[in-house]
Amino acid sequence: MTEAAARAGNPASSFKNRRKKEALYGYLLASPVILGFLIFVLGPMIASFIFSFTDYNVISRMNFVGLANYRNLFDGTDPFFYKSLGVTAYYVLLGVPLQIVCSFLMALLLNQNIQGRSIFRTIFYLPTIVPVVASSVLFLWLLNPDIGLFNQILEMLGLPTSQWIYSERMAVPSLVLMSLWTIGGTTVIFLAGLQGVPRHLYEAVEVDGGKARHRLLYVTIPLMTPTIFFNTVMGLIGGFQIFGQAYIMTQGGPNNATLFYSYYLYREAFDNFRMGSASAIAWVLFVIILAMTLLVFKSSNLWVFNENEEGKR
Repeated sequence: MTEAAARAGNPASSFKNRRKKEALYGYLLASPVILGFLIFVLGPMIASFIFSFTDYNVISRMNFVGLANYRNLFDGTDPFFYKSLGVTAYYVLLGVPLQIVCSFLMALLLNQNIQGRSIFRTIFYLPTIVPVVASSVLFLWLLNPDIGLFNQILEMLGLPTSQWIYSERMAVPSLVLMSLWTIGGTTVIFLAGLQGVPRHLYEAVEVDGGKARHRLLYVTIPLMTPTIFFNTVMGLIGGFQIFGQAYIMTQGGPNNATLFYSYYLYREAFDNFRMGSASAIAWVLFVIILAMTLLVFKSSNLWVFNENEEGKR
């Protein structure tokens, strides 16, 4: 019996060979992504982890210093570490809840059956595709205390004006206000979640004599908690990594009032050329974001509605 005939007579062997070829083609097609991850993500992560235990400034020879970089951060030797953590935490605590609430309310409005709804959705989403550089330059004019549009509107209304990003007290709130310009992406996700709310639940509330607030409190919000959860996690991750606004608009000022953690990391790496210290700062940020994400996941059992678990009960 020939080899071909043997293979033809053995369906299991033929099926196994076909599966191997399919797997090979799959890995071949996925190889650009796999190589990209290994070269541009995993490789730099491993390198930065090694650098975090060294005194390295790119020019001179790398010296191993152990945990000295981490110790300098936490014992207060570097005065900007805790300052940047505080500024970033202030931005996240103020900005993320406000972004979630505003985008959710915007999604509720854009979900109404009104004429030109698609046009309004497009208008509110457009700012999210504007590059951060262009948005920052625009808001530099809007927030200008002398000729900015915001202060001109306040003057027309007879209200006190503000120094905005040029004031230590108002710098972070001003950037939080600016962040509301780009809530279109979060709004679209909320819109998608609202489309999945069953209509018969709203009808049941109406039959029982419920009003709009009852539909919102007892149907919409509980069924939207998984979407709120997702947007909260993404908002926390993005908030801790804010960089562009501080780099373009304030350079960390005034008086380090907007020295966000990512900008502090950038300054250590590319202004001071302390790559070892910058790598340690980056890994601390990674641990902080991981801890916050796990905390939100842990708390989800208390407030996120799970339809499968409800069905089991």
